[in-house]
Amino acid sequence: MADTVYVLNGPNLNLLGLREPEIYGHDTLDDIAGMLEDRARELDLEIDLRQSNHEGHLIDWLHEAQAQGARAVLLNAGGFTHTSVALHDAIKSVKTPVIEVHLSNPHARESFRHTSLVGRAAKGTIAGFGALSYLLALEAAARI
Repeated sequence: MADTVYVLNGPNLNLLGLREPEIYGHDTLDDIAGMLEDRARELDLEIDLRQSNHEGHLIDWLHEAQAQGARAVLLNAGGFTHTSVALHDAIKSVKTPVIEVHLSNPHARESFRHTSLVGRAAKGTIAGFGALSYLLALEAAARI
């Protein structure tokens, strides 16, 4: 499993392509999965992409990523980014590197989005490049 990268997506990301496309773009989560899988093959990696609107699932999957020996986790925690001490603590509790990913740039948006509890625990953050943010994060995961 060392060549597997978990890609975990939080609340409302199942609505990508439909929800506020002027902010999040027109790519769906399936479109992003396809782009990631194509690039992962070129990097000799595998992608395990999941989405949940439930915080506990994301925490369980972080624990699973470590237990399975995943290379890294790309985490777009959605709105939990700014509120979840539990996700922060879960990231701190695993050795698997976690890269925070955002389609938009939270710092260019509403002030409540400027604080990232996830980012404080993550190895790094890539944000503001739309679907390309995921590909940039995958490139980083391949090199850490």
